[in-house]
Amino acid sequence: MGRAASVLRTPRGAAFAALLAVLFVYYAVARHLPGLPLWGEVAFLGVVLIPAIFGLVWLALPLWRARGVLPVGAAFAVLAVVCEIADLDIVADFSKLAALTLFAFWFLEFFETVLWVALVAAIIPMVDIFSVFRGPTGHIIEERRSIFETIAFGFPVPGEVRPALLGPPDLLFFALFLAAAARWGLRVGWTWIALAASFGATLALAVWLDIGGLPALPLLSLGFLIPNADLLWRELQGARRRRVAANE
Repeated sequence: MGRAASVLRTPRGAAFAALLAVLFVYYAVARHLPGLPLWGEVAFLGVVLIPAIFGLVWLALPLWRARGVLPVGAAFAVLAVVCEIADLDIVADFSKLAALTLFAFWFLEFFETVLWVALVAAIIPMVDIFSVFRGPTGHIIEERRSIFETIAFGFPVPGEVRPALLGPPDLLFFALFLAAAARWGLRVGWTWIALAASFGATLALAVWLDIGGLPALPLLSLGFLIPNADLLWRELQGARRRRVAANE
């Protein structure tokens, strides 16, 4: 993790530390702040808090190249469990984010081409929709809410006790798609914007439809595919040409 140490000594590392400190303070005082109307809460989460949280992933993005991210991610996962048991909710939440981000960076090593990532982005929405509406995720949310609240990442709302929640796969695939954009020279900035906006859009849609929860991966996948559609198409055409040339 020598790269991690070098990143921490850069302006990017300083920005990460500053943003993390601000978020810790907000998480500590959120429930004591004045409340907002429903759509004010939606706007705050979608425009302010969600981009701020995933700004940490953006600032940590150079670590996708680092070695040893798996054991560090595992250490953060253990820390998250310990903090949940000790009712240290804020540390637990950010430990979950760190663990899942590092797991995503490690998992990216197994993809030989960006087209594999695009294939995953095309498949996981269907899996997520089934899981939420007919499968285990929906059962946990409806029948075992406490389990979901324990493993999910919380976004505290001003003046409210219960936070908005995102499941672990949502955080993992956010980091995976963003790191894939960086690794294969896609539009990293636009990808980050689209990925972050997808969570706000899913939240707004759930509120508008008055549904307790919607699968987040469908719009998240579009947040990766749409900003990079022409580049992915070009890569697909190139792969086809290489395959034809190899068979001649």
